[in-house]
Amino acid sequence: MIPVISASKIYSTLGNENSLIPLAIKDIANSTGLTAASYIAGDQAEGRDRFIDEFGTQAIWLFGIPFYKKLLDLGMFKSIGYDPKVDVRILKNPDIFKKAIEHAPTEEIKASLEKIGKSQKNTKLFKGLSFGKFVASTFLTIASYYGLTKFRHHNTEKHIKEEFLKKQAELKKGQPQNPQFSQLSKGFGQLQNVPTAFGNVHKNTSSNNKDQNPSFTGIQDFMFSPTKNLMIVDGSITAERIFESRNLQDTIGYIVKEGSFWAFMYLLGGRIQKHVENSTEKKHNMNIQLDSRVIESDELKNALKNKELPAILQAFKDLKTDVNIYDFICNPLNKDNVIVKMAKMSDIIKVTDNKTPTGGTFSKFMQKLFPQKDLNSAVDTRAYVDLDQVKGINEKLGKLYEQFNTFKSKAAGKSEDELLTAFLKDLKKYKRISVLKNIGACIGALGVVCPAIMLALRFCSKDNREFKVKSQIEEQLAKDIQSGKIKV
Repeated sequence: MIPVISASKIYSTLGNENSLIPLAIKDIANSTGLTAASYIAGDQAEGRDRFIDEFGTQAIWLFGIPFYKKLLDLGMFKSIGYDPKVDVRILKNPDIFKKAIEHAPTEEIKASLEKIGKSQKNTKLFKGLSFGKFVASTFLTIASYYGLTKFRHHNTEKHIKEEFLKKQAELKKGQPQNPQFSQLSKGFGQLQNVPTAFGNVHKNTSSNNKDQNPSFTGIQDFMFSPTKNLMIVDGSITAERIFESRNLQDTIGYIVKEGSFWAFMYLLGGRIQKHVENSTEKKHNMNIQLDSRVIESDELKNALKNKELPAILQAFKDLKTDVNIYDFICNPLNKDNVIVKMAKMSDIIKVTDNKTPTGGTFSKFMQKLFPQKDLNSAVDTRAYVDLDQVKGINEKLGKLYEQFNTFKSKAAGKSEDELLTAFLKDLKKYKRISVLKNIGACIGALGVVCPAIMLALRFCSKDNREFKVKSQIEEQLAKDIQSGKIKV
């Protein structure tokens, strides 16, 4: 049982546009490929520089915002008695907010919601804190990246300098008059107009902050979507890398790297997934848009067997307003409703409890890594519920029910249970293939194609093969030794 659940959770996570895990997998592939390419194209100095750049940035990029948000939760929210787990988006609709208080699963949650809605002043303060947390955590993450970049530049320069001076000391023992400097300076002529490495890094780090009333209009997608929040951080990283690059070689490399990164990390991943899903439906008449956890669950199997499913789906569809839908979802009497259960499984509806890990050590580890929700647990009304996504489950399930009936009508000589098993087997297979195609295409592009392009650009010209940063530093060191600024 555990391996099946874990597999469905893994595929669900890989296909989730709002999950950080597929982004991390793509970025690891990209970082590994680029680091390997740097060692191939250059030497140890370039490979080390690239390693710090890629994997250091990756750690800050993935964990910076969550880390700083946790710190701000303690410093900004809990210190003045507000619950940081309350999603500010539930305040958008006053009627839904009232229902959230009414259906609060515990007195503690109810009290935290009531405190926020107690007065306009409280509500405005909570909105301000939420907006402040978003801005501060993003800014601190960007600042951490700038700090990493300064460390990387200093570290690279330090190692190159140590290696260069060590070589010069060895040469000096055999050649006291230092005639080697005429040879060392050879080939540096074309770099005379290139600024000394690291000289102009971070000369402009000004930000453009505006004092505004936090209405969250137009920015809430970036505030509450982990992937879109990272896009802001990435925008700063991309700008810093390109406009503050140390030489033309750096600039061209970063243009290729950042262009590929944005294309396959943010812009094309979802489109590839949707394209594969649409192609599968046209070819096999199977809608595979439901979450993997739903597709591989017993709930879906039982739902498709249920002759009353059309009536259940229609009853949900008859809920005319968002307030009615939200009231239905949060009402404990509807916890066994198939739409509510599937929305909980898909993380659209948050619950108060996860299942306690059971079994052996490996099983417990997998359950902690991919926690299972207790579908009978109460709805956590502090969390925001995207009602359009809940409606989408209703529509997709209805479509899948119709497709199963078509599948049955075309088959003969088998029982309904056998046909359902065959239908679900194909459904799971096509869903998994769609996720793997998406992830595989992005990993291939970021981990193989992009590094290969950068390598090709390096080897297409003799003048571009060497690590220019190293050449610049060594040139300056040679001049400093000749002028007597540095003693060997």
